[in-house]
Amino acid sequence: MEQRHRDLIERARRSFDRRDYAAALSDFRSVLDEHPNYADLRHLSGLCLSFLGQPEGALEEFDRALGVNDQYVEAHLNRALTLNELGRFDEAASAFERAGYYEYAVAGRFPAAIMARLAQAHAAVGDLYREAGAPLEAAAQYRRALELRPRFHDIRNKLAESLLHVGDATGAAEQLRTALSGNPRYVPARLNLGLALHRLGDRAGARREWEACRTQEPDNPQVSAYLALIDQAAK
Repeated sequence: MEQRHRDLIERARRSFDRRDYAAALSDFRSVLDEHPNYADLRHLSGLCLSFLGQPEGALEEFDRALGVNDQYVEAHLNRALTLNELGRFDEAASAFERAGYYEYAVAGRFPAAIMARLAQAHAAVGDLYREAGAPLEAAAQYRRALELRPRFHDIRNKLAESLLHVGDATGAAEQLRTALSGNPRYVPARLNLGLALHRLGDRAGARREWEACRTQEPDNPQVSAYLALIDQAAK
């Protein structure tokens, strides 16, 4: 892939992160015109269309992503959500089942069920380290868990929280963006991304993330508290 296309993808991802979905979609499509078989870009284009209120177009992009990589769990999940939105409930149920199959039934180094249990065991040890006030040791366990099950976004969120505790806001933001790329509707990760950005001095970015959380969960008291923190800092 040419450098100009890599630059377009980077710009598109930045647009996506700040919720300028029309701009992101334009750049993704510019790349896809010449490189149509990139499943990630198809999936992200589908998300853009979904957020822009175009579920039929979103469904087409998710289908194209799965045509390239049928084991793309997030594409199956978002396809299922879109089918549900369109009232195609039987197809949505089938899509959810397929996502579950690829999430839990495809074997890796160990059988999938064992991998999931090992990941949860590492996460449980990480939780104990957190309770003991040892965030570095907790982070190491969460990383081990994610090596086994990288799509366990709740564990990735815990890793980010541990990194925030040791002052690594940059690393935390990276982990949280990864989690949100897999599930843009995951409010706990978006809350923490706002916190990481705030600690990095990006107050506008923090406000953007927390406003998005308020759109999803208007009665969440933590969201209100964080936005109040931004308002106080502005004063």
